Amino acid sequence: MENGTPNPAPAADTKPGTATAAAGDGKEQPPPQKTEAQLKKEAKKQAKLDKFKQKQDKKAKQESKPKAEKKEKKVTKEKPVIRYEKDTSPGEKKDVVGDLPDAYSPPYVEAAWYPWWEKMGFFKPEYGGRVVSKPNPKGTFMMVIPPPNVTGSLHLGHALTNAVQDSLTRWHRMRGETVLWNPGCDHAGIATQVVVEKRLWKEKKLSRHDLGREKFVEEVWKWKNEKGHRIYGQLKRLGSSFDWERSCFTMDDKLSTAVKEAFVRLHQDGTIYRSNRLVNWSCTLKSAISDIEVEKRELTGRTLLSVPGYDSKVEFGVLVYFAYKIEGSDDELIVATTRIETMLGDTAVAVHPEDERYKKYHGKRVVHPFRNCTMPVVADDFVDKEFGTGCVKITPAHDPNDYDCGKRNNLEFIDMLDDDGLITVCDQFKGMKRFHARKAVLKALKEKGLYKETKDNPMVVPICSRSKDIVEPMLKPQWYVDCTEMAQQSMDAVEKGELKVIPDAHIKTWNSWLGNIRPWCISRQLWWGHRIPVYFVTVDDASVTKGDENDNHYWVSGRTEEEAKKNAAERFKVSEDKISLKQDEDVLDTWFSSALFPFSIFGWPNQTEDLEAFYPGTLLETGHDILFFWVARMVMFGLKLTGKLPFKYVYLHAMVRDAHGRKMSKSLGNVIDPVDVINGISLQGLHKILEEGNLDGKEIERAKAGQKADYPTGIPECGTDALRFALCAYTSQGRDINLDVLRVDGYRRFCNKMWNATKFALMALGDDFKPVPKLELSLSESLIDRWILSKLSAAVKTCEQGWPLYDFPGITTAIYAFWLYELCDVYLEYLKPVLQSDNTAAIATSRQVLYTCLGVGLRLISPFMPFISEELYQRLPRRTGDAPPSICVTPYPETSDHPWFDERLEKDVELAQNVISKARSMRADYNLTKQRADMYLKCSDKDLASTLQNYVAFIQTLSSSGSIHILTNDGQPPIGCAMATVSDKCEVHLQLTGLVDTSKEIEKLEKRISSLTSQQTRLQETMDKPDYESKVPENVKKTNSEKMLQTQNELEKITDAIKMFKIVAEAADN
Repeated sequence: MENGTPNPAPAADTKPGTATAAAGDGKEQPPPQKTEAQLKKEAKKQAKLDKFKQKQDKKAKQESKPKAEKKEKKVTKEKPVIRYEKDTSPGEKKDVVGDLPDAYSPPYVEAAWYPWWEKMGFFKPEYGGRVVSKPNPKGTFMMVIPPPNVTGSLHLGHALTNAVQDSLTRWHRMRGETVLWNPGCDHAGIATQVVVEKRLWKEKKLSRHDLGREKFVEEVWKWKNEKGHRIYGQLKRLGSSFDWERSCFTMDDKLSTAVKEAFVRLHQDGTIYRSNRLVNWSCTLKSAISDIEVEKRELTGRTLLSVPGYDSKVEFGVLVYFAYKIEGSDDELIVATTRIETMLGDTAVAVHPEDERYKKYHGKRVVHPFRNCTMPVVADDFVDKEFGTGCVKITPAHDPNDYDCGKRNNLEFIDMLDDDGLITVCDQFKGMKRFHARKAVLKALKEKGLYKETKDNPMVVPICSRSKDIVEPMLKPQWYVDCTEMAQQSMDAVEKGELKVIPDAHIKTWNSWLGNIRPWCISRQLWWGHRIPVYFVTVDDASVTKGDENDNHYWVSGRTEEEAKKNAAERFKVSEDKISLKQDEDVLDTWFSSALFPFSIFGWPNQTEDLEAFYPGTLLETGHDILFFWVARMVMFGLKLTGKLPFKYVYLHAMVRDAHGRKMSKSLGNVIDPVDVINGISLQGLHKILEEGNLDGKEIERAKAGQKADYPTGIPECGTDALRFALCAYTSQGRDINLDVLRVDGYRRFCNKMWNATKFALMALGDDFKPVPKLELSLSESLIDRWILSKLSAAVKTCEQGWPLYDFPGITTAIYAFWLYELCDVYLEYLKPVLQSDNTAAIATSRQVLYTCLGVGLRLISPFMPFISEELYQRLPRRTGDAPPSICVTPYPETSDHPWFDERLEKDVELAQNVISKARSMRADYNLTKQRADMYLKCSDKDLASTLQNYVAFIQTLSSSGSIHILTNDGQPPIGCAMATVSDKCEVHLQLTGLVDTSKEIEKLEKRISSLTSQQTRLQETMDKPDYESKVPENVKKTNSEKMLQTQNELEKITDAIKMFKIVAEAADN
């Protein structure tokens, strides 16, 4: 083979030997005769070679030609982003002179409005010259923000909270009420301290202990002042209409004063007390943490987990069985534990008092193998006889259940861990890290012959959300709040209807939690936070016994140290000079100051004007996940300290999950920053955020895979308005919202629809249009004019009824349907020929109706979409010269001002729309893109025919039909019409003769029948297999049955269409 071309084959199969002999003889020898079969075979072979040669020649010819340049793939050019580029100073009103840009652009629309709203004072309760101390006949609406952590940045959960809260706030404001939505930020004790400690170490290689408490707290304030306002900027980006001049930080002097006052009052009346109890302890943070800061990770069995401070992973999810020997006997009791190292702190073995197997051991003692002591066998009915061996090791100082058992049976409490998680007992283990001791104890038990076995065990591991450390139950002297009485008052308030919890499904949970409430630990071993205003007293007087730090009697509280010293002198009946005080090093749980937030922000305990005007508040809106940690505590402290409920209503929205119903988790890659939805972000950008986080390599790869599956091309730019509207539209009164972020993009397109509708309307109104001061119905409106006003009235009524019920899906659906399906899809299309006509009266009337629809529609949607509604509203002329300057302070539409609902008219237009829908469907079926087919409406009812006669022009316009003929019983449509049924009394016939190439259409449809028949045959063969019913999964069988039904239905439709085309063809021939 040369140059890729095979050498030509000889015509006959000449053998080498024969050829040589022939040459040697010099004579031509006749070729041997071939059989017919051989000749056929050779011919076939030659044909293949010829065909191959042709292909190779063609290929060589193509290769010899100069290569044509490859057609470049059509690259879709990204449309340039439209931005607002006019010179507008911050706070100056946006320049809206000139035409609207061609398309909706979030960066253009959202520019400049927020600073103007702020500067104009629209968000302040004093706007319009109101005096907050004077009652407003329209009412007062006050709500506090659930204060986000100063360290935080927004996620979609925050975005949902703020979208719902701001929509409510804006609605109340537009109703003319005195409105205050008070912003604030939480000092976030643990989170902030961790952030600053990491920064100190990274930048200066210093720990907080190197600096000392005072200098470290200064560093935290410095960080807060530099970085702490970031979240406020994000809230503004979401359009949140807070009164920023009233913003509060939980460490501000005003709020700190309230915290001291609350603690002192509650301590002095005995509600706050000191006690040595179990707490959630983080060895990494060296602090107690609250339940909300404990993540519960479920394990199905043996699992190795990474733990801070350990080089290798630690084993969890197993149950280790070992034995305690009965003192003076070879008998033994076998116990099991998931934390084998805690056996070093065991002080008893418990059995059920009715368990016959162990009754003989009641009152006996077992030998502890490492502490050289014995422990009692106690009978306690908390033991489950059927679980495990029926024997339970008791570690009162390190397990909640064991703690209660220890108290009941007066057992010894042994702290076997120090604050760092190091073992404090048994010389051979002392000083070991707790999880190193886990291995060492197991090995030592094996050596002593006491180890029995290890089994997989499903369990829940408590993990500190801040440090990712394993949480240890630890016995610590801490300050506690006795919540029993306050909890009962809180339940009573709901029972009596004084406090409304919405949805009421949460009341059961409310009562369950408050009815079983435990003392609340409020001590935190941190430096950042409200230092507890309580002092340990030492008395320099021989007559006073030296105190113990666990004894509540030796602790005094005070708003100042001087006050505390005076209180101590009075308590111990000595002079103040004999008193020495040492303030508690701990700070208060962050939730303590958060519980005071509804009244501390107004200057309580001082009776300020704001406290008088705005406390109690109206509403508390938040997610149901902090119902107990925050909401219940605000109610308890409000009742206890002010004698009033902090608010009248609690509305709990659902929790945001991803489109698949999964909890938002960084390791799944589904935690989305709302700003990334507003601005848009590429898939690479999403990946970069993961890489800059603190996930390990495997988690990053898993999260990236999740992002690639959900956002293969990234997240498109959606804008603030679309995000807010989507979140509110999703908000049902359930427990979860499965939010598909890409669905938000659908609402961005809805914004574009509103934009284009307004752009068209402004052109239709013209520059010289003047709206009447108030639209009153006259006899000049067409039926469709009156219909759109009726639809507008219905939307207004739905909103008016929905807002007080927090029916966000109902409200958003009504507004969306009005704009998209009624105004854009119907009324604007109907108006086009009207505006092009020479009927000046009809044009003038329709312009007034159109203006009314736009103005009211924008006001309806404004609480959800503040930016686009302001942008478009500012382009409209005003009815009167004294109209409000902004849509956000313009009255919200009310039913009483829009009395145009007409049920009969809407039913009539619905009939006409059904006709239009059928006609459009037939046009699509018969590929009538530009042709206008004549329509024949055959009615069996004269009243129906009379009704449709009123809508002939409307039907003609929206169905793109030619002439329209209404036929009653006697009339028949001409031959060559396609027919569809509207109802049992009405048929739509479209004249196809002369409008379609019937032969082409029939040919296309017959090809489709062939394709569908093949599919049907293959599917039937599959379904007819003998083992189909037994082996094929149910979901697959269901899918196949549905496919078969769909195929059959389509075949029937196509067959009918072919018949129709044949009739049309015959009619044309005749």
